[in-house]
Amino acid sequence: MVMKKFINNPQDLTPELLEGYTLAYSNKVKLVSGKIVMRAKPKSTDKVAIVTLGGSGHEPALSGYVGEGMLDASVVGDIFAAPGAPKILEALRLLKGHKGILLVILNHAGDVMNGNMAFEMAVKEGINVKSVLTYDDIAPGANAPVEDRRGLGGCIPLIKVAGAAAEAGLELDEVLAVAERFGKRNATLAVTMKTATHPQSGEYISTLPDDQMEIGMGQHGEGGGTGPQAIATADETAETMAKKLAAAVGAKSGEKVMLLVNGSGATTLMEMYIVFRKAYRVLEEMGIQVVASRCEEILTVQEAGGFQMIIAVLDDELLKYYNAPADTAYWAVR
Repeated sequence: MVMKKFINNPQDLTPELLEGYTLAYSNKVKLVSGKIVMRAKPKSTDKVAIVTLGGSGHEPALSGYVGEGMLDASVVGDIFAAPGAPKILEALRLLKGHKGILLVILNHAGDVMNGNMAFEMAVKEGINVKSVLTYDDIAPGANAPVEDRRGLGGCIPLIKVAGAAAEAGLELDEVLAVAERFGKRNATLAVTMKTATHPQSGEYISTLPDDQMEIGMGQHGEGGGTGPQAIATADETAETMAKKLAAAVGAKSGEKVMLLVNGSGATTLMEMYIVFRKAYRVLEEMGIQVVASRCEEILTVQEAGGFQMIIAVLDDELLKYYNAPADTAYWAVR
């Protein structure tokens, strides 16, 4: 297979993309020890630091959200692979002088294994760290056990509210409580029409017939949804997903929600806006008020064709943190 990508040696993808990213946004981020992206201007140590981890290949996530009001550090693994526990521990050590550290872990096997291992080693060293697991994917069912629900794009707004709480000077336990409260009523559902290729090999990650799509296919085409179906219209797809997500978070008439449409990599903004419009109207008809929204690429899977829809119920405090100032390469609020 001829791979149509502007790359050099496939084995150099991660170090080269991190070098390029940190050079492009050197006023916001810096690269430390090869695979740790940190804020160029560290926040005051009398505030809680926010750290996360994950494989590369999902840009702008996760390192695109390192900066004021969000992450203090992102520990980067190779393409679609979690970083090792020693590198995560290294990042925690770099930030141990802060009032505490919240480690955000997406619910994927490698991330959980290495994140938990680093967490336990850090605790043994006396580092003041707590962890929160993101499990926003409702493809296995909204009531499925937490361990069966993957961490998808909903991790980004969770990082936003947690980061704002940390900037506000809250204690570590209070920041953790904010993140957990957001996470309990935060849900994501993905739909895929065309699966991605692995940028190091050019091989398709999974297969899907040209005339079919799948709701609930996950981030890398892992499956777990309702299975392939005939391609539906934008309105049909948006309505199905919005209603499932609203039910999953228990959104009721009169409540306020966040609505995000996240492109997976090959979906155009035209398509995303058409989908967003219908989802917004569906929620409006249900008496649910959209008070926070974004329609863009926040977590991609190379050239996958599809999108993730994310809905979260916001109380007044969470809305305040969502709207609080942030200054990162890919999320800015002033």
